[in-house]
Amino acid sequence: AYDINYHFPLYLYPSADCGDLFASHQISEGKPNLSLKLMLALGESHGREPTAEEMFHYTYAILYAPAFREKYSEFLRIDFPRVPFTKNRALFADLAALGVRLVNLHLLKSPELDPPTCRFEGQGNTMVARTKAQGFRYDPHEQRIYINKTQYFGPVSPEVHEYRVGGYQVCMKWLKDRKGCHLDLDNIRTYCRIVTAIGLTLAIQQEIGSLYPDAEKNLWMFER
Repeated sequence: AYDINYHFPLYLYPSADCGDLFASHQISEGKPNLSLKLMLALGESHGREPTAEEMFHYTYAILYAPAFREKYSEFLRIDFPRVPFTKNRALFADLAALGVRLVNLHLLKSPELDPPTCRFEGQGNTMVARTKAQGFRYDPHEQRIYINKTQYFGPVSPEVHEYRVGGYQVCMKWLKDRKGCHLDLDNIRTYCRIVTAIGLTLAIQQEIGSLYPDAEKNLWMFER
């Protein structure tokens, strides 16, 4: 392997390779890959145990909280910062609901993406230019991303244009990977949905940011 990778499945499934003649015909039920101690503690404070999906969506929301990202910026680069699990059931549910919205947006499956806020306009051959001289550029005043001298995606706000994931500027990285290629209808639709998803992500991050300070209060402290 050329890199170090980590894999944290939400569910664990028993191996069917157990030497049993009927093992391959047995239906394996997944077991949540979560701390039983954590689940029981949250169940006690919330009135019921959260599902594995609720835990995932809550955590996803927390990871998009601007204050969390700023506070644990170094840990996010080199380690795994702890997620604050609130004892407040209503707050947990609100953050998990925002996490669901983010997940669906990032999978491009959200109904919020229809219709997209971004359009593809202009006459041309849909070729993504290789250089700025050939027309590949972002115009912050027009709020347009030009793929060549005559065709562009817009409106794309500066905030959406600058949005980064893992150090990559999403809007430009997607197009740079397709330089010299013609965008077909599916490419154009996908890109318009990506731009829309980023804009909605920024709005949801503000909602998460308003809730996050309360999530750091009245915590259930998980000791490993």
